[in-house]
Amino acid sequence: MAAAALLLRTHHHPCKPPPPPAARAPVLCRAAAGTSAGPASAAALRSLAPPTRPELLSLDLPRYDPSRARPVDLAVVGGGPAGLAVAQRVAEAGLSVCAVDPSPALVWPNNYGVWVDEFEAMGLSHCLDTVWPSASVFIDDGRFKSLDRPYARVARRKLKSTMMDRCVANGVVFHQAKVAKAVHYDASSILICDDGVSIPATIVLDATGFSRCLVQYDKPYNPGYQVAYGILAEVDGHPFDIDKMLFMDWRDSHLPEGSEIKERNRRIPTFLYAMPFSPTRIFLEETSLVARPGLAMDDIQERMAARLRHLGIRVRSVEEDERCVIPMGGPLPVLPQRVVGIGGTAGMVHPSTGYMVARTLATAPIVADAIVRFLDTGNGTAGLAGDALSAEVWKQLWPAKRRRQREFFCFGMDILLKLDLEGTRRFFDAFFDLEPHYWHGFLSSRLFLPELLMFGLALFGNASNTSRLEIMAKGTVPLGKMIGNLIQDRDG
Repeated sequence: MAAAALLLRTHHHPCKPPPPPAARAPVLCRAAAGTSAGPASAAALRSLAPPTRPELLSLDLPRYDPSRARPVDLAVVGGGPAGLAVAQRVAEAGLSVCAVDPSPALVWPNNYGVWVDEFEAMGLSHCLDTVWPSASVFIDDGRFKSLDRPYARVARRKLKSTMMDRCVANGVVFHQAKVAKAVHYDASSILICDDGVSIPATIVLDATGFSRCLVQYDKPYNPGYQVAYGILAEVDGHPFDIDKMLFMDWRDSHLPEGSEIKERNRRIPTFLYAMPFSPTRIFLEETSLVARPGLAMDDIQERMAARLRHLGIRVRSVEEDERCVIPMGGPLPVLPQRVVGIGGTAGMVHPSTGYMVARTLATAPIVADAIVRFLDTGNGTAGLAGDALSAEVWKQLWPAKRRRQREFFCFGMDILLKLDLEGTRRFFDAFFDLEPHYWHGFLSSRLFLPELLMFGLALFGNASNTSRLEIMAKGTVPLGKMIGNLIQDRDG
């Protein structure tokens, strides 16, 4: 139950080249329409998007020395928030760390939104650039909810700069390359990079996101997909309160009655997520919460264009756009295994909502502290290496209570996959009427199985009779699946 903007969306990763950028139509709309361009169609909206221009930090990074004889204690593959957070904390403890990424100075390209309390708890509130005192949800044209929970956009350049500075200050070294493969020995591993450099390491952390670069899976992968299209735009005006972040807008009055697009939206609905920065500057994103298979990007863009026309939002220019396809749910990786993972590559995306950034940043200290505690530094202290070391770190990353929690979230995703627009509206009408402890905790992964069961009972009790019948009819099979998976998890 979160907009896709909350996700770490990796456009490139350290294991293989990024996909080629989508071809863009010439920017004709602005010239044809004068000073502003109403998005008459999805194609017209796309034509306003500027060419992708990667933003780089100006950094003088310490480089990895390929002539180094001794393995580094930790090699981090991937330069996202979670990987850098682990690298910084492990280096701070006095261990040697090398971070491998094809573009370590690249500023993360997407807009991240978070609940303010989550970043405050991690001491990162200085990395928020805009804060809204509350958020809003439109269930339909007649039902509106105000969420008394501050929401913010992450200052991504500030966050990246802060994390890189901390890494450098604590001695992390960097190697600019893509990882081709990892070779494992009894007590260490070697990363083979595409530039021919080999990096020996006592333990390897895969933080490459959804590419699942080095972490292995042994079960069929059939996730749901969150798909979104967003633009950061200058507009003539918009109808939203600039003191409220628009968390979800499930209204469909922008779609013509009896039209094919309205029927598609009825079957698999999308909602608008919006961050209004001023009366004329706003981030807008049309999002499919979860579907299997995921909706086509063209379909998402067509729905967004229709919504903007209906709202009377005329786009003057687009600063940036983003296209997101995010796997949700699916099996966990093999537990344990030699390479440790974190974030998307370790199955950490919230299966019911798509949340990940705050969750992985909060988990980074757990992973880092486990590495520091169990690693054999060779200085005469008792420690582990190889498979035994990785097993201990995985145990801290995915303890039984987190695995049980994830099973419940997957159960929630399986129900959401079955709901049409009216069913989705009924679900969120009940969800956001719960006590804040429950909906806050569910969205932020703070509830564990006993409380999640109470959450489920509270949600069921708060739902309409129609919604209760729907949950019983469509939730029976997913409930059986969840119970079976919990029973099979012998360590749970």
